[in-house]
Formats: sequence, C-alpha cells, structure tokens
Amino acid sequence: MGMEQTNTSLGAYFKHHLREYGLLIALIAIMVFFQIMTNGTLLKPVNITNLFLQNSYIIIMALGMLVVIVAGHIDLSVGSVMGFVGAFAAVMIVEWNMPVGVTMIAALVVGGFIGAAQGYFVAYWKIPSFIVTLAAMLVFRGLSLWLLEGQSVGPFPREFQLISTGFVGDIFPASLSQTLADIAGSRNFNVLSMALGVIAVALIIWMGMRDRARNARYGIQGEPQAFFVVRTAIVSFALLFVMFKLSTFRGLPNVLVSMVVLTVVYAFLTANTTIGRRIYALGGNEKAAKLSGIKTERLTFLAFVNMGILAALAGLIFAARLNTATPKAGFAVELDVIAAVFIGGASMSGGSGKIIGAVVGAFIMGVMNNGMSILGIGIDYQQVIKGLVLLAAVFFDVYNKNKQG
Repeated sequence: MGMEQTNTSLGAYFKHHLREYGLLIALIAIMVFFQIMTNGTLLKPVNITNLFLQNSYIIIMALGMLVVIVAGHIDLSVGSVMGFVGAFAAVMIVEWNMPVGVTMIAALVVGGFIGAAQGYFVAYWKIPSFIVTLAAMLVFRGLSLWLLEGQSVGPFPREFQLISTGFVGDIFPASLSQTLADIAGSRNFNVLSMALGVIAVALIIWMGMRDRARNARYGIQGEPQAFFVVRTAIVSFALLFVMFKLSTFRGLPNVLVSMVVLTVVYAFLTANTTIGRRIYALGGNEKAAKLSGIKTERLTFLAFVNMGILAALAGLIFAARLNTATPKAGFAVELDVIAAVFIGGASMSGGSGKIIGAVVGAFIMGVMNNGMSILGIGIDYQQVIKGLVLLAAVFFDVYNKNKQG
C-alpha cells in the first residue's frame, strides 16, 4: 500500500513538473541522437568548445530576454542592437584607434542607452513593446549599414579577440598536466578546468542537500528524493564529462566563464531577490503589482536597459569571434534568442519562466544547429525543423497548462 502511494506521489510530482524534467530529457535525447548520427563527432573536445563559442552570444541575450518576457514584454531589436554595437566597436578600434578597454565600456554604455530609450517608450508612454522594438530593429539595422558604409571592418587586435576566442590558462605544474594527459590519452590536459568542474559538482550537491534539509526543517514538501538523486547524478556526470573533454583540448574558453558567471548571477537575482519576485509579479498581473506598491514603470524600464547592455556584450563577443564587423551581423538572431526562451518554458503572457530553462533552451537550439550542420542538412531544412521544435514546445506548454487548469 505504501509503495503504491509513493508511486502515485512520484507520478503526480513528475506530471506537475513535466516541463522542467522534460527539458532536461529533451536535451539529453537530442545530444544522444546527434552523437550517434554524427559518429561521435558532436561530443569531441573541439566540437564541444565550438558549441560554447557559437552559442555564447545567444545564451547571454537569452538571460536578458527571459527577464523582458517574464515582465510581460518582448524585444525584437536585440539582433540589430547586437550588430550595431559590434559595428560601433569596430569603428572605434580600427578607424579611431581607441583602446580596447575604453571601447568595451563605451559599447556597453551605448547598449544601455538604447535599452533605456526603448524602455522609456514602453514603460512611460505605454507603447506596446512589439511596436517599439520592431521600430528599433529597423532603425539599428539601417544605422549599422550607415556606420560601416556597407563594408566589413576589421581585423581586431589580439586583446579584443580574446574576449571570445581566448582560454583560461592552467595554473598547475606542467608535469602534472603531462601526467594526466598521458593517462587520458590526449596531447595535453588542463588541470584547472577539471578541478573547477569537480568543485562545481561538489557545490551543486552541497547546495541541493542544504535546500532539502531547509525544506524538511520548515515542513515544505520539495522534490522527492528519487528525483533529486537522479537529476543531481545526471547533471553532475554531464558537467564532469564536459569539463573532462574541455580539459583534454584547450581548457575553459573565456566566454564560457562569462556565461557561467552571468547565468549564476541572473538565476540568483530572479529567484532569491526582491526585484526578481517583483518582475514575476509585474508579468503575472501588472495592475495588481502596481496596487501592491511596486513601481511597475521603473521595473519595465530597467528590464529593457538590462537587455540593451546584454545585447551590447553579445555584440562585442560576436565581433571578436568573427574578427570583423559586418553589416549583416545579428540578422535574425532575435528569433533564435526568443525561441530559446520559449523552448525553455517561459510563458508568452509573462509571469513565468526560469533562467536555467532559457539556458537549456538555448543549448537545445545550439546542439540542433551544430548537429544538423555536421550532418550537412541545408539551412532551408534547418529553419523548418527549428520552427517545428519551437511550435511543439509552446504547444506542449499550453497543453499542460490547460490540463492542469
């Protein structure tokens, strides 16, 4: 009898949290599928590194887009803003010979200013975000062409390229690296990367157990132990596997460090701070949020400023990776960013969505792009498949909500 009750409660919990577990299962299934179809190419160290480099700017913008969508709005301009800021940085560095540090600060300020301008019209003039950001998309696409005069501008100095293509150096003795490289059967081994992976796994396990103990202390019914153990084991194994693969290549890419830091910061801000809870309240019911004392206009304004800064950072990373700024940079990127957020479980009506979901959604899109490219699938078919995956994800979300309602 007790076993039946346990099975029922486990089944009920899984059904209620199907979206979160489904995302993890979908990512694993897609990776296994492409690993088999590409004869092992997908999870080779060099390709895993490329996955991070290719999708870094999407993930960074997805963090900001999630905040905007949770607040009940949308930003269609991020691709154009990304391209414009990359063009602005290129002109400053290549044509005006400005220092890299000054250029980066100026680019982020420009991104913040663009976000502020859009946020002002959306928050204080109540113009729909769809219209404001659609207008901005056209404006900054045109300004990129004007700024670059229709030409590509580059190359960039080495220190600027390192933003995207650089790697964190190893601090451990070369003799230890060589010994581990011999054991792993690789040419080199970055001990620091592997050590950080082990520390990260230990932190994940410790934080998970701490949260479970706190919930038990306060009588809060949390995740069933079986789900906790399986989920933690899968995440830990995946993290150690990826860090091992990176360690046998060139170690941690600089851009991966930036992505992880930003993801942790935004996950904490949205889940554990007052401003995070207010953003969810704003998206859930703006009138109720305003009546409860939340300054909804300022919060909306700040959400767009934040999006502008992250789009600017993505523009710098993208330009650094290509080593040139082109008039077509960022074209249609906003669609991938928005798709990643919705695949990650955010609601179009606002008020729901998680940072980790947006990151997983971005990786699902990234793995699909990478896997289909390795298989030689044409861009036409890739667009069709990505569109169907987005539609399926949103349909699945709506179906679950209707069923629960």
